[in-house]
Amino acid sequence: MTNFDDYLQERLQDPEFKAEYDALEPEFSLIRAMLDARREAGLTQKQLSERTGISQSDISKFETGNGNPSLKTLQRLAAGMGMKVKIEFQPINRV
Repeated sequence: MTNFDDYLQERLQDPEFKAEYDALEPEFSLIRAMLDARREAGLTQKQLSERTGISQSDISKFETGNGNPSLKTLQRLAAGMGMKVKIEFQPINRV
């Protein structure tokens, strides 16, 4: 385990921190899915930009969590990678 992993595990013991961390999970999942899809398609940000007409800087912002793409933008990105967007609602796991 890295020092950051140790630190994160320690911080997650704080219920307030854990609640905030968990609240960001959907955003992290979207970012991870976008990155994985682009890499799976074998594209650089620049190449994806050229295919979609979305600026490379905007793609970078989305992938670093500093942008908030609309559903229409996500669909354009997915189409540029030969993919489609799938959104689903899931029940909350209550303990």
